[in-house]
Amino acid sequence: MDRRVALKNMGLALGYTVATPTLISLMQSCRQETTPDWIPVFFSPEEGMVLSGLADLILPKTDTPSASEVGVPQFIDQYMNEVSEIQEQEFMKMGLSRFIEKALADSGKAAAADLTPEDLEPVLAAGLKKREKEEEKQLFDTLMTYNKAVAEGRTAELDEEVSRTAFATQYRDAVIWAYKNTEQVGEQVLAYLSIPGQYIGCGDLDELTGGKAWSL
Repeated sequence: MDRRVALKNMGLALGYTVATPTLISLMQSCRQETTPDWIPVFFSPEEGMVLSGLADLILPKTDTPSASEVGVPQFIDQYMNEVSEIQEQEFMKMGLSRFIEKALADSGKAAAADLTPEDLEPVLAAGLKKREKEEEKQLFDTLMTYNKAVAEGRTAELDEEVSRTAFATQYRDAVIWAYKNTEQVGEQVLAYLSIPGQYIGCGDLDELTGGKAWSL
């Protein structure tokens, strides 16, 4: 397994995925599914509830819509089902499962459907905490060893904390990437030009867009 796959499993690839017409179409269709009775196609209904809760912890509603309000969990569910390779699907499922197990153990609850944002936030924070360079390197090396074993068809086990950390990073990056590429956020939250015109290489962002990042 190469470095690209290891980075993907750490959540460092989804953020750089090109928004192709197919993915844009997928995002638009998911925006229409932001209903309370949404049923995931890749994840279980209970996992979908956890993912929605996590998405809104990562990008909560402020003066801009929350991640769930623009269909981010639905998009990620569809993306995993229709675009991701089997190994990435299995890795995501494993990480989410161990994340939920930790949240259940810490909260004393029996079912994923009962987990609240208050139950999920500490586990998410632990997975996303800042680490020293040496610890980051060790984490990366562990994932490389695991991915190599899987690629060679050998039995491989991954530490539960490493699994949760990789999942938290991967999901956070996927949420941010999907959010920025939704039509609503791209046109109403970020600075948007339907027909780009003059190129200003060194302009002040506050003067050009009122401090908003450009929509991609």
